[in-house]
Amino acid sequence: MAAASGSVLQRCIVSPTGRHSASLIFLHGSGDSGQRLRMWIKQVLNQDLTFQHIKIIYPTAPPRFKISNDCPEHLESIDVMCQVLTDLIAEEVKSGIKKNRILIGGFSMGGCMAMHLAYRNHQDVAGVFALSSFLNKASAVYQALQKNNDVLPELFQCHGTADELVLHSWAEETNAMLKSLGVTTKFHSFPDVYHELSKPELDKLKLWILTKLPREMEKQQ
Repeated sequence: MAAASGSVLQRCIVSPTGRHSASLIFLHGSGDSGQRLRMWIKQVLNQDLTFQHIKIIYPTAPPRFKISNDCPEHLESIDVMCQVLTDLIAEEVKSGIKKNRILIGGFSMGGCMAMHLAYRNHQDVAGVFALSSFLNKASAVYQALQKNNDVLPELFQCHGTADELVLHSWAEETNAMLKSLGVTTKFHSFPDVYHELSKPELDKLKLWILTKLPREMEKQQ
């Protein structure tokens, strides 16, 4: 396996408050960690992001490369990370969670990683979300989708109009490109929001997560 050398992926977990029937993998941005992303979300919401039935996993990835719309993707490091995350998905499936009850998403570089993971390797997950993220112009994701005829997971995208690191126009371009390749998308712009998480965005995300991963009726009798 091409997993990062000797890596058991470090992760921070928020357990569901009730019976676990779905999982959410939330990937951090460049130079961050799973633990810090969780704390950031907690700060913005004044509480942990939690669900009754969904386990949230915040993995910590190794440092990544620079952000630019037209510089080539560093596919080698992306693919190593995809393999490590594939192992994480396999763990969830082994524990009894169906693939179509797993959501993948992230902030900034984490959202980019989530799109690679879902649209190139795991097209049977419940959905993908990308916050303040983009794919570059010649992304391997676009190439993979050109050869695809299957139903694809829906993409939920949020972006601040004042983002100076990942431009709003890059996100719009990514959205339009994915749409043209058969992805159903939802795109929300947030006026005056920079390269950051905001409460209105996280509130919208939470609602979307619940439409993609509703609670299963308790299987009794």
